[in-house]
Formats: sequence, C-alpha cells, structure tokens
Amino acid sequence: MASLKELKGRINSVKSTQKITKAKQMVAAAKLRRAQAAAEAARPYAERLSGVMGSLASKVAGDSAPMLLRGNGANQRHLLVVVNTDKGLCGGLNANIVKAAKAKAKALIAEGKEVSFYLVGKKGRAPIKRDYPNRIAKHFDTSEVRQPGFEEAEEIADDLIAQFEEGEFDVAHLVYPIFKSALAQDPTVDQLIPVPPPEGDDAMAAAGEGAVVDYEPGEEEILEDLLPRYVKTQIFGALLEREASEQGASMTAMDNATRNAGDLIQKLTIQYNRSRQAAITTELIEIIAGAEAL
Repeated sequence: MASLKELKGRINSVKSTQKITKAKQMVAAAKLRRAQAAAEAARPYAERLSGVMGSLASKVAGDSAPMLLRGNGANQRHLLVVVNTDKGLCGGLNANIVKAAKAKAKALIAEGKEVSFYLVGKKGRAPIKRDYPNRIAKHFDTSEVRQPGFEEAEEIADDLIAQFEEGEFDVAHLVYPIFKSALAQDPTVDQLIPVPPPEGDDAMAAAGEGAVVDYEPGEEEILEDLLPRYVKTQIFGALLEREASEQGASMTAMDNATRNAGDLIQKLTIQYNRSRQAAITTELIEIIAGAEAL
C-alpha cells in the first residue's frame, strides 16, 4: 500500500495535470469559434466554383479540355495527399485520418495500382511510414506557420500540379477531415487531380439552375485559369477543415481528460483518507495498549 506522502504527491500531480487540461480545453474552445467560422465561410465559395467549373466542363470536348480536367489517359499511379494536424492532444482525429488513408491505399494496391503518399502535417507521418516506408513521396511541413492559409495551399497545389504535368502520378486523392461538430470530424477521400466535374443536378444547381451562359473569351481559356484555382481552393478548404476539426477534437479530448482527472482525484482522496484514518487508529491502539501495559 502506498504511503500517505506518496498518495498526497499523486493527488497534487493529478491536480496539476487537471489544471493544464482545463486550460487547454478553454484555449481550444476559443480557437474553435474562429476556425469553425472560417471553414463554414469557405464552403459556399468552393461549391459555387465547382458549379461554374462543371458548367464550363460540360461545353468542352474531351480532347480539347485542359490536362487537369481530362487527365493524362492513365490510371495506374495514385498519389494520396493526406492532411493531418501538426499538434497532438486531439483525441483520435489523426488516427481516423490515417485509417482512411490506409484503407484507400489498401484498396488501390489490391486493384494492382501504384500508391504513394504526399503528407501534410506532422502527426500522420509515423504511422504511415511504419506501414508504407517506401511509398512516402514528400512531406509538407506546416508546423512553422501559426495559421496555415491560402499561401500554403497555393504552394502545395503548385507542387502537385507540377508533379502531375511532369508525369510523376496519374491520379491524386485528397484525404482530410470534414468538421461536423466538436464531437464529430469525418475523414473524407476526394479525387483532386484530374479535377472531377460535378455531375447531374448538382452541377446545374450550382451553376444557376441550367441557365444559358455565354463565356468570353472561351471555355478552354477560362478552364486553364480556373482549374488550378479550383485545386488550390480544395486544398485551402481542407486546411480550414483540419484546423476546425483539430480544435473541436482537442476541446472534446481535454474535456474528457479533465473529467477523468477529477474522478481520479476523488478516488485517490478517498484512498488517502482511509489510509490516514487507519494510521490514526493504529496509533491510538498502540497508545492504549502501552497504557494498559503500565
């Protein structure tokens, strides 16, 4: 049985940890409001851009379409762009993203495809490198930036587009979390390159309910500029969703940690009081026994 001094030390240690987790929870809650607002504000723009691009793509013939839209004609080499966080203490968020990326990679490998990874963020590197040590194409570090923004998204997109044009991969998939709430962040896998045009009712609704639109100077010229911007917007949206998901998951994880610390403090306090009462009782018995012996 632990001594009274050891129990008191453990109680003080858990109390200190509880203060840290409580402070982390409050910081994450404050950051969550801004991150959630930024992620939600970016969604309508991305949807509208996708709709305009779909309207343009429907008027362009296959051979005359830009390479980012029609692809290079192959479907053998796949690149998974995995967007993880740079910090920990956010529950199972990174584990779920890595799990989705591994599941996609496993499915592609089972189909006989070549798979490589383009890792954004620090926390997803170790588990992916452990299972796929020879398939890591590149790391992109965002840890030195306090708030990753469009500049980082543009740099990632330019790098990916350059690799695609040089023939280093045929298809790129974006793996990232979508923020639903502080309790739910869903890992999602979307095709990034070649750009998949919206289909059916979604394209018509986003482009203006099937309205007749004339484009100047021409659909091909506009798509040449629009497609790279679309790729950048998708990556920027993924970074915003990552930030909101990280803060939401961190707030929930720290709240659970604070509650668990409180429960542990209560149990240790009960154990401390029982041990202290037992020690006092033992001392009283010894005093009474000594008095009777005299």
